[in-house]
Amino acid sequence: MTGNIKGQRYAPISIFLHWAMLLLITAAYACILLRENFERGSDLREGLKSWHFMLGLTILLLVIVRIGVRFLTVKPPITPQPSVWQSYLSQGVHAALYAFMLVMPLLGWIILSAEGKVIPFYGLDLFPLLSPDKTLADQVQDVHETIGTIGYYLIGMHAAAALVHHYFYKDDTLMRILPVGRKG
Repeated sequence: MTGNIKGQRYAPISIFLHWAMLLLITAAYACILLRENFERGSDLREGLKSWHFMLGLTILLLVIVRIGVRFLTVKPPITPQPSVWQSYLSQGVHAALYAFMLVMPLLGWIILSAEGKVIPFYGLDLFPLLSPDKTLADQVQDVHETIGTIGYYLIGMHAAAALVHHYFYKDDTLMRILPVGRKG
């Protein structure tokens, strides 16, 4: 581990996974929102739903990788160091984001399983997590949608905090995770 040197960045794999997750989450939201523009049962609507499911499962796989990478790589310190309350708030939001990225795909998988539907994954049909149960599917769907709405706020808070740190506190919070940026 290194000292608190201004300009330290996350490992390239961490940077890649961070931005890949943003793109995947954005695409998953876009698919499920865009499907509303098409007639029920239409090929395009069903295709968008399938892509939503597959993107969600991709997020699940990558967040598991991301958690492993997080434990195996050094987290660069923020310079100058933020206050204790900011550090705790940051840890809480990050924990909530990781929980979001784990729970949402699992809930989606449960919904499809409980509906007795095929769980598509890039040409594969994954196994159901439980037996069909329409009532359970409806209940889990409500939870999935509620957490999906909360996800907008979590992601927004995360992005806003990075911008506040960059433009108001003038620390290197944002620069540590940008794909390209100043070093040293």
